[in-house]
Amino acid sequence: MTFDDVRRLTSAWPEVEDGASYGTPALKVRKKLLARLKEDRDSLVVPGVPADERDMLVASQPEIFYFTDHYRDYPTVLIRLSKAKRASVEPLLRRRWRELASKATVRTFDAR
Repeated sequence: MTFDDVRRLTSAWPEVEDGASYGTPALKVRKKLLARLKEDRDSLVVPGVPADERDMLVASQPEIFYFTDHYRDYPTVLIRLSKAKRASVEPLLRRRWRELASKATVRTFDAR
């Protein structure tokens, strides 16, 4: 996957907008971070992943999921896009989108 693939995937979801975060391309929902491209240009920073889930992801698929010391105390996972498939990325992004989007938007989206 690439960041452009992630952008195309999330563009089908209401309220997702292109933005920037720490000087890198980002996707936001209502001005809140959905995900951003890390400075290495290959890793996706995905907030909203609790530490226990992140640890499970890293233990089960370390070639795809990881975190650095910087993110150790944050509910965030890093995804190596060059190794990831849509099936690994989409559920985390979709859950994060559902947390950030307005309740009315989520209801309307679910009703379609």
